[in-house]
Amino acid sequence: MSGEFSYKVRPAEEEDLPHLYELIKKLAEYEKLLDIFEGSIEVYRRYGFSDDAIFDALIAENTGDEGPDYYGMALYYYTYSTFTGRPTLWLEDAFVLEEYRGRGIGTSMLIELAKIALEKGCGRMEWTVLDWNEPSIEFYKSLGAFPMDEWTTYRMLPPEIKKLAERKT
Repeated sequence: MSGEFSYKVRPAEEEDLPHLYELIKKLAEYEKLLDIFEGSIEVYRRYGFSDDAIFDALIAENTGDEGPDYYGMALYYYTYSTFTGRPTLWLEDAFVLEEYRGRGIGTSMLIELAKIALEKGCGRMEWTVLDWNEPSIEFYKSLGAFPMDEWTTYRMLPPEIKKLAERKT
């Protein structure tokens, strides 16, 4: 007999860190980026659950008796739009365990994020998606999101950051 499937989306707490870490690691594996994954529970504790906190997270917790303790997570923070004059909720990562996709968990997490964005007076919600991730692209479009094709994301890694920081003007 199959167990009951039910869940709730709630803010992640420090006690959730081992599960949050495992979900983030599974995301890195899904995105084929496990070889550059450097996260640790200690790092997530520092930047999510301490005086140095710069991100928040939601967790999709199993409230039934089917499957693992947690089904998914969303990690987010705020940026600021000089053009809207309001904050932007930046969704850094969202992930639902593959075997539980299509059951409304991702939608529930985005609904909660939309509520948070409205409460904070955000002018936007934004995120990136890998161009090969068609299921996610279609999912986001079904919610009314659209790609920002005219923008290119740039990245600088620690060696270049250090070089720039040491540069004389």
